[in-house]
Amino acid sequence: MDKSRDTVKNHRMSTRLFDHIDLRVRNRKAAQRFYAQILPAIGFRVDKSGERWGLFEAEGNIAVDFFGFTEEADHQPNGNRIAFWAPSREAVNKAADVVRQAGGKNIEGPELCVDYSPGYYAVFFEDPDGNKLEVCFRESATIAE
Repeated sequence: MDKSRDTVKNHRMSTRLFDHIDLRVRNRKAAQRFYAQILPAIGFRVDKSGERWGLFEAEGNIAVDFFGFTEEADHQPNGNRIAFWAPSREAVNKAADVVRQAGGKNIEGPELCVDYSPGYYAVFFEDPDGNKLEVCFRESATIAE
């Protein structure tokens, strides 16, 4: 008998599974301008940026999710993608508008991506350094093949 399913089923669920994102960028000032528009629009509304780090937190008192970035002159973007959750298709559309206004690159969508899972709706884009990002809403569970 596979006990791993029982463990998952009986485990108390957490409201958070990720704590933070720690991203590298080539140009900290350009990233700050970009993310200062994008992150508040998707829920990271508390700007705690300083000299070395851009830092935006979700609202709350303790242990909140946050997105941080710092400059690394030799940073090279790769195939990794950071996807942010949205509560609705309308929220994805609004985020896409902000991405366009902020100067996001290689914008695709918003669009329905039924190959991902039924009802998967997203906008895909890159930050000024080419880091791949996404804002998505899903109407159903993920599908792994």
